[in-house]
Amino acid sequence: MNDYSIRELECFVAVAEELSFTRAAKRLHLAQPPLSRHIQALEARLGTRLFDRSTRGVSITAAGRAFLLDTRSALTQLQRAGASAKRAARGETSRLEIGFASAVYSPELVQIFRSFRKKHPEVQLTLHDDLPSDQIRAIVEGRIDGGFVGTAPQKGNSELSFIPWHKEPLLLFVSPDHRLARSKQVSFSQLREESFLAIASEASPAFSAQFHQLCRSAGFRPRIVQEADRAQAVAVMVAAGSGIAVLPAALMRVVGDALVAIKLAEKSASLTHMFAHRKGDPSGPLGDFLKGLLTSPK
Repeated sequence: MNDYSIRELECFVAVAEELSFTRAAKRLHLAQPPLSRHIQALEARLGTRLFDRSTRGVSITAAGRAFLLDTRSALTQLQRAGASAKRAARGETSRLEIGFASAVYSPELVQIFRSFRKKHPEVQLTLHDDLPSDQIRAIVEGRIDGGFVGTAPQKGNSELSFIPWHKEPLLLFVSPDHRLARSKQVSFSQLREESFLAIASEASPAFSAQFHQLCRSAGFRPRIVQEADRAQAVAVMVAAGSGIAVLPAALMRVVGDALVAIKLAEKSASLTHMFAHRKGDPSGPLGDFLKGLLTSPK
């Protein structure tokens, strides 16, 4: 059985990533001679060379490349183990994995997280910034406990429950030099000739379906010239003058003065944010999280 010290593995990864003993030693705050001894000891224990040294520099061997993949994973696991031990020492005995789409970032959402952490300091709350479609898949597969997914899918999912927690208006975002930039309010019927930028249906199918329905109700099919997975990217394209976009009002906090946000006349131009979780009676940290969510200010 080969026993590798953590220091040897750290030295190996540093040299493999830097391809330089000098830079690796500096990165590890270690003198070069002991670094070289660690690598030599590791190679002797494995019975193979991990690096080729020459006057031209350092290159990693095929054996080294194979060893690197598992070594990185092992060091990551050790770091996680250490973090778990520290959390246990602080009294954090359970975990809660929650997803959210950055487009729904708001003071209300931040307050929900802060309130939960204050009431349940024993729970390690881990947040994942993922697209709504990715969140739903992760919840179904059990990789996260729940997620702030935005609009609920039009086609129900028999495995998930959706809880409304916040409602906000949709706004029209245009560049400052757009013909509608001085408007206080517009209706969708005024937009039939415009070029739209949109969130891709694959990333947020429910939101995309809602946008298309608003256009159909106004009697036209939107001319979408470009799509992006994230609302922030769509906003950047609007700022560049590539078109206009209908996005949640929360984006106003992101775009600042780069865009003009205009109220939409349609009463249905609003977004009901949903929190999704697997069906059943939630207990433990998720149950406590839902209690706080349901009593939070809307």
